[in-house]
Amino acid sequence: MPDLDRWHYLIVLGLCVLITLPLEAGPARFGLGARVWRRPRRLVRALAPVWLVFVVWDIWATAHGTWSFASRYTIGLRLPGDLAVEELLFFVVVPVCGLLTLETVRRLLPGARRRPARATDRTVRGTTAGTTSAAEGS
Repeated sequence: MPDLDRWHYLIVLGLCVLITLPLEAGPARFGLGARVWRRPRRLVRALAPVWLVFVVWDIWATAHGTWSFASRYTIGLRLPGDLAVEELLFFVVVPVCGLLTLETVRRLLPGARRRPARATDRTVRGTTAGTTSAAEGS
């Protein structure tokens, strides 16, 4: 049997995409059809800041010996900064799977949509948060 250790990372990422793909491609009548991949500009705006921060962090941590990528568990393709290609794919696949899940939950549960912030989150029934009146305490 061939040694599959070096493919585990890519296999797991592929399974993440495969498992969440129905959330994008599934029928809208079942609450699916999240439309994450179908809105590329919005997707890039959501991914780019996080991707950039974590890529810079990984390059820094790898350069300073905080961590490394074992060649036994990666396919061996290294990118500038000595990053394993699997690591960069991770920073795309995992957030996209998270966005697909979030958008699907929003479609299935109308109450899960973002609500506008309240004018005064500290005020509850005419009292300041953390204090209660005699009427509220009973």
